[in-house]
Amino acid sequence: MTSGVDVRRADGRFHTDAGWLDSWHSFSFGGHYDPDNTHHGLLLVSNDDTVAAGGGFQTHAHRDMEIVTWVLDGRLEHGDTLGNQDEIYPGLAQRMSAGRGIQHSEMNASQIEPVHFVQMWVPPDARDLDASYEQKDVSRQLDAGGLFPIASGQGHEGAVAIHQRGAVLWGGRLGATESADVPDAPHVHLFVARGAVELQDETELRTGDAARLTHAGSCAVAAADDGAELLIWATD
Repeated sequence: MTSGVDVRRADGRFHTDAGWLDSWHSFSFGGHYDPDNTHHGLLLVSNDDTVAAGGGFQTHAHRDMEIVTWVLDGRLEHGDTLGNQDEIYPGLAQRMSAGRGIQHSEMNASQIEPVHFVQMWVPPDARDLDASYEQKDVSRQLDAGGLFPIASGQGHEGAVAIHQRGAVLWGGRLGATESADVPDAPHVHLFVARGAVELQDETELRTGDAARLTHAGSCAVAAADDGAELLIWATD
């Protein structure tokens, strides 16, 4: 398998503008399809969504998918057929395991301000699991610096648990010029949610950019003067 770093710029992503929804898709999604861009390792979906005030996704169904939602700005109201009714805010990691089937809605909790979030999907280890839901506030851990496991199939303490042993989502809120070691995995998807960073090879990435690392080994990433928020999937 070819190794290396594949940089994908923010404006090169698929784009959906539905009025109430402004969505940028890192991979093929919905009506957007490119057979050469359907996933990176186990990561199948990474949607960078902004939902207008009062808008949102009405009740819809999922199955056999591990779905992690990370809010950047605003609050997202979640409701599902398991009886969960919560507001997801910045720093609150949310995982929904669709299992053999679940229905849920995702609405902007504000009638005034938009909500901005990233939603990411990986497949589970097994089909037809029981649907389940989990959330944890990891703000304190992120504020301590470096990277922290937001969602993990490998039992990381403090992370929400996903049913996929080959995947871990790391988050980072790096301060000005702060550096961190990027996890070493067969497939790494480094997404700059906000701010700017520089990879060890001097590749610059800004808000909305991503680097897809394939058997690239260990490397470092350093934030620019204004800091950066990162979402990094390390998968098989």
